[in-house]
Amino acid sequence: MNNVRAWSDRFKILFLNNRFVLFLLILFLIAINIFVLSKISFVFKPFIVLFKTVLLPLLLTGVVYYLLKPVVDLLERNRIKRVYAIIALYLFIIGVLALLIIAVIPLIRVQLTSLVENIPTYTREIEEKFRSLIGSTFFNDAQAALGLENMDLMSSIGEKASSLFKNAWQRVGGVLGAVTETILAIVTVPFVLFYLLKDGRKLPAFILSYVPTSLRQETGRILEETNHQISSYIRGQVLVSFCIGALLYIGYRIIGLEYSLVLAIAAACTAVVPYLGPAIAITPALIVATVTSPAMLLKMIAIWTIVQLIEGKFISPQIMGKTLHIHPVTIIFVILTAGNLFGIVGILLAVPGYAVLKVVMSHGFQWFKVRSRLYHERSGGTAWTAPVQDTE
Repeated sequence: MNNVRAWSDRFKILFLNNRFVLFLLILFLIAINIFVLSKISFVFKPFIVLFKTVLLPLLLTGVVYYLLKPVVDLLERNRIKRVYAIIALYLFIIGVLALLIIAVIPLIRVQLTSLVENIPTYTREIEEKFRSLIGSTFFNDAQAALGLENMDLMSSIGEKASSLFKNAWQRVGGVLGAVTETILAIVTVPFVLFYLLKDGRKLPAFILSYVPTSLRQETGRILEETNHQISSYIRGQVLVSFCIGALLYIGYRIIGLEYSLVLAIAAACTAVVPYLGPAIAITPALIVATVTSPAMLLKMIAIWTIVQLIEGKFISPQIMGKTLHIHPVTIIFVILTAGNLFGIVGILLAVPGYAVLKVVMSHGFQWFKVRSRLYHERSGGTAWTAPVQDTE
């Protein structure tokens, strides 16, 4: 009997209390689950379709919710019933949208129509300048230094451009489908948003009611910190993007750059993506400035540099602060990876998704450490220790 108990204790110490063995066992169980689920993936197809259908409306509603919730809370603290505060806020937004449609949208339409009509002209001028650059002595010397003198660069560029245009035409149907889904999602946002603003405070308690009692306190902390991370990121990023767009519009107007309003709005929209957004937004402005004149190109680069310095040194530190505690290099790699995996949606959700995952993992690790220490104390210090040598 003593031998059986001794072997049982040794088995627990060597295997069940061995972190590496437990880790391998968990990986093995996960692999089995993935294999089984891959064989019955057709069972989950209706749920996947449902998830894709409701994902975009929920994302748009969530963004608007975090932007409007502080206003509704402020009105409620001023003794206005929450329902009336939401209705008043809806009426104010409708008025602002009507003003934009009357005053701003026609100007945007004129500039955007002119820009689209001039795209062929800009393309020809850029092509001519590129051809003159390729035929220059400097380019030929650089091509020879790189060992590319035998390559027909223009033909290869032409083939690449042709393939890109063909792929673009093939994707027109997909783009139209995406636009239709976006319009339908935007239509459903006000209805979902109303009830979320009205009863959103009850959502954490509703979620915690399905969590085991022993985990509710830690889960509540995770939900609170996750909510803080997401709300701070969305509000801060939208405000930073608005500031960038306003500063660029003022700068473009000062130097007299064409299509200043459209280019500034494009920059504000792409600035929602950290670090990579400004690099994307500068491309159309560079094309317009290059075609206009070399002096305009230098002015545009100067304006862009000044705005980026103001944003990096003053705006973002004051608005965003150190909320996410994520290194810029990590953010760039996270955005690139999410973009390759999930496309545009992945790019937009990469940073807040990583922040939420970081919160969950850090709290889960701390909870695991606490549980391990408690288990060690309750077992009289025998758990997680090396086996005792037999002295007989």
